[in-house]
Amino acid sequence: MATIATFNVNGVNGRLPVLLKWLGDTRYDIVCLQELKTSDEKFPVDAIREMGYGAIWHGQKSYNGVAILARGIQPLERRRGLPGDPDDTHSRYIEAEVDGLVIGCIYLPNGNPAPGPKFDYKLGWFQRLIGYAQTLLKEETVLCGDYNVVPTTIDAVAPARWLGDAVYFPQSRQAYADMLKMGWTDAVRQIHPEKGVYTYWNFSYRGGYDRSSGLRMDHLLVSPALSNKLQGAGVDVAVRGWERPSDHAPAWIELI
Repeated sequence: MATIATFNVNGVNGRLPVLLKWLGDTRYDIVCLQELKTSDEKFPVDAIREMGYGAIWHGQKSYNGVAILARGIQPLERRRGLPGDPDDTHSRYIEAEVDGLVIGCIYLPNGNPAPGPKFDYKLGWFQRLIGYAQTLLKEETVLCGDYNVVPTTIDAVAPARWLGDAVYFPQSRQAYADMLKMGWTDAVRQIHPEKGVYTYWNFSYRGGYDRSSGLRMDHLLVSPALSNKLQGAGVDVAVRGWERPSDHAPAWIELI
C-alpha cells in the first residue's frame, strides 16, 4: 500500500514550519511539492531529510519550482523539464521512480491574464504535457500537482466568479478533459464522484481564508495500471487553516 500526496506550498522556505508539521503528522510515502520559489541551493533538504524523506528538486529563484519526496528512500530522478521546447527555462516538471512507481510532479502555468501571451504559454505547455504523458500511460504512473485547472462546475464553490479566470477557461478545461480521454483517471474524482472537494482558497484580508472561493485545481492522475488500485483519496483541508499557510491544501490518494 502506498500513499501519495501533492501540495503547492507557495514558498517552501517561508512555509517550512507548515510543511514539516504536515509531513510529521501524515507520514505519506510520496510527496510532490510545487511553487517552491527558491533556487536549488536554498532548497531545505537537510530539514526534509531530518523528517525521514529523501528528495529531488528542480528549483527556480522566486518563482515556480517542483520537488518529489519519498519516505525512507531516495527518489530516482528520471527527468526534469518537459520535452518539446528547449528554450523553456521554467522549473515546472520533475519525474522520479519510487518503489516501482513513476511519479511526475507538475506545476502547470496559471495563464492569467487571459487571453494573452501568458495564457498562450499555458496552453502550449499543456499540449507538451499531453504529448509526453502519452509515453507514460503503459507504466504505473501518477502525474500529480497544481494543474491550475478547475475541471468542472462541481470543482468550484461559486463557478460564476471564475468565468474570467484562466483556470476556468474552456480551453484549459478541454485540455484536462483530453488527458482523461487518453486513459488517465482523476483519482480524487473517482473516489468522490459527486462531492464538492476543494484544494485552494483565496487569502482573506481579515485573516483565515475565504471559503466561498474554494476550487479544486490540485490533481492526481493515475495511469490505467493503477486505476483499479485506488483505495482512498482526500484533501487535508485543516492545513489551510494553520498559521501562515499556503493558499492550497494538500490532496492525497491511497493505492493498494
